[in-house]
Amino acid sequence: MTGALAEAKRALRREFLARRRRQHATHPDGAHALARRVLLEVAVPPGSVAAGYWPDDGEIDPRPLMAALAERGVGLALPAVVERAAAPVYRAWKPGEPLRPDRVGIPAPVATAPSVVPDLVLCPLVAFDAGGRRLGRGGGYIDRALAALGPGVRVVGLAWEQQRAGRIPTAAHDRTLDMVVTECRVYRRDHAAGIAGP
Repeated sequence: MTGALAEAKRALRREFLARRRRQHATHPDGAHALARRVLLEVAVPPGSVAAGYWPDDGEIDPRPLMAALAERGVGLALPAVVERAAAPVYRAWKPGEPLRPDRVGIPAPVATAPSVVPDLVLCPLVAFDAGGRRLGRGGGYIDRALAALGPGVRVVGLAWEQQRAGRIPTAAHDRTLDMVVTECRVYRRDHAAGIAGP
């Protein structure tokens, strides 16, 4: 990544992390609105596996959605960072099962939980744009996880509406999202045109 690209991402990250934190603090019911929207608009069949995440630093909380998916017969998984430089692994998890801090301190399923390959990844983000580009926190964990899973896995960004940016600068390794769901709407990716609203 060039110095100019890295600096552009850092500047956007500062701005949109502040937006995300403000939104999280002022909209405690946003996660439930998002869960309702996903359940209505995103096909997640029983028997499939959806990988979520444990929310941190103002990320929209996927746990109400994950609980609802589990009630519909969808298997759940959470990422676990085992080695800092490697892709996280996805481990099976059900609401109420124990979690332990992984290598970077995020709650993750215990080491004895089976590894799984998800059909759908619910992905946190700092910002997104109309092209389906995602800005993360800069650690590279999600980029490595998505690269290891390959292109056949659907990736759905979960965000606050306030996290939509004009344009996210990207590097060759940055994977675009298939859709983004906010508390207000669903943005579906047309692979030719990028993400469009309803």
